Amino acid sequence: MSELTITNALVFDGVSEQLTETSLYLRDGVIAEIDPRVTRAERVVDAAGRTVLPGLIDAHFHAYGVSLDSLAIETSPLSYLALAGARRLRRALARGFTTVRDVAGGDAGLARAVADGLIPSPRYLHTGPALSQTGGHGDARSPEQTGLCLHGSHMCEVVDGVENLRVAVRERFRQGAHAIKLMTSGGVISPADPIRPPQYTPEEVAAVTAEATRRGSYVAAHAYSPEAVRHSVLNGVRSIEHGNLLDEPTAALMAEHGAFLVPTLATYDAMRRRGAEVGLPDFARAKNQEVLDAGQRAVALAHAAGVPVGFGTDLMGALENDQLAGLRLQTEAAGVLACLRSATSVNARLLGRDDLGRVAVGARADLLLLDGDPFADPSVLWDERRPRQVVQAGEPVAGTG
Repeated sequence: MSELTITNALVFDGVSEQLTETSLYLRDGVIAEIDPRVTRAERVVDAAGRTVLPGLIDAHFHAYGVSLDSLAIETSPLSYLALAGARRLRRALARGFTTVRDVAGGDAGLARAVADGLIPSPRYLHTGPALSQTGGHGDARSPEQTGLCLHGSHMCEVVDGVENLRVAVRERFRQGAHAIKLMTSGGVISPADPIRPPQYTPEEVAAVTAEATRRGSYVAAHAYSPEAVRHSVLNGVRSIEHGNLLDEPTAALMAEHGAFLVPTLATYDAMRRRGAEVGLPDFARAKNQEVLDAGQRAVALAHAAGVPVGFGTDLMGALENDQLAGLRLQTEAAGVLACLRSATSVNARLLGRDDLGRVAVGARADLLLLDGDPFADPSVLWDERRPRQVVQAGEPVAGTG
């Protein structure tokens, strides 16, 4: 039996704005007791002066996103991507992200390696390759490239037509996908499509969401513009990724349909600051500028409309080390409490996991100990110079704390 007691903890439970002074007793990877008098485990962590949060959840992560050049990823050996992805996962865990949802990439092999403990990693939920129409956001070919096939790819697969999409969705679930990722608008780094127009026909989107619903799952859609968001939500999509150009009527529609917004503010800020460093093409810089300034306003609009707002980062290549900056940007957009809820309990609800994102009896003992109170000093959330200790499944993670 594995046991650990955390004493003198100031706890954010994932929901309440009031921090609670208490102690936590962790047994066999689960929070077994919350009581200031708990002293039962031989192993004790004294959390005096620190705040204990639920482990953070990044709901828009890419383990195989080792480059900003999508074609380079798709033509790389999977063995290389898996090794590089393992390093990206290990670093995310060290930052305090104890669960990630990989929404474009991942596969049964990487998920099995994580589940078997072969690599240090957050809990890993994947969609397999995202689905893109020909010439859509997931089609990495430039307008001049012909004859290159992007079927069976690593992060995005080009699939057109209702019946082909049905088969592709069923195959992803056969291989253990948590949900399905669909590209329903253009994107910043895709070379051949504008950002605003919706992608896929209503019939194609509805076929994908119907298959996911029958499986007891859902669809996450890459969508920036109001037109693309409406197109997605009205055809059954549950999770809108990015949504930077959201307007008030569309936010109200999302709330009416119970759709989530997963903003990814970190990636646009990072591409603005570091675009030259990472070789971001001119067309991508122009697209990035279009969505950059609108991102934080979209978060505010979604909160005002009652849309459940999660948290994601979407960082590719060397930009991965900006992951915690996403917490700063979302705090600036919505405040500390809303940001913390987004990265914990709201994301857990999105994932359908009531055992994650909370500090509560019966929840998974995935925790983050911060050197200070984020409500008094929000920078403790993203300042990597401040020590942080990560606990996963009731065990302190090596190299943290």
